[in-house]
Amino acid sequence: MRRMYHTQEKWAKKLTSPIKCVRDNAWLGEGFYFWDDLDFAHQWGKSSKKNTGEYEIYEAEIDTENVLNTVFNEEHYDFWLKQVEKVAKKIIKKTGTKPSIKEINEYFVERGEWNEVDGIMFQDIPMNMNYILVQGLWYKKRIQLVVYNEKIILNFSFYIDDKC
Repeated sequence: MRRMYHTQEKWAKKLTSPIKCVRDNAWLGEGFYFWDDLDFAHQWGKSSKKNTGEYEIYEAEIDTENVLNTVFNEEHYDFWLKQVEKVAKKIIKKTGTKPSIKEINEYFVERGEWNEVDGIMFQDIPMNMNYILVQGLWYKKRIQLVVYNEKIILNFSFYIDDKC
């Protein structure tokens, strides 16, 4: 189990379950996105959830037993890397151009590539120095989890709200 955070716009009514992301440019396709670190959950609220001028952060326990963990598990990372590059090469060969995130994710969905896993944990490089205490050293992982199987999201509840 891992405690993680879900950031959304603040609305009149509190959420009782997370909201599924269906954006074309979602890193890991359609799913329920959670942050591993509360600082990055706040950063996402301030930078991406500005329509109402306020955002909310919810917390949940995530059963990560059947999650492809590309952050902390070397085997999972190697598998993930090979899958993404294999698909990218196929698309490049067919179209002559590098695929978009949407094209990669659509390929995985059409082929049922991730039907065996409940989610994928992924990291990128944080671009906001406000959450890093050492100038120029990106030592803090910015980790997200996309959940495909909502059943692994347990004890979802309101945590905190803030202004953008």
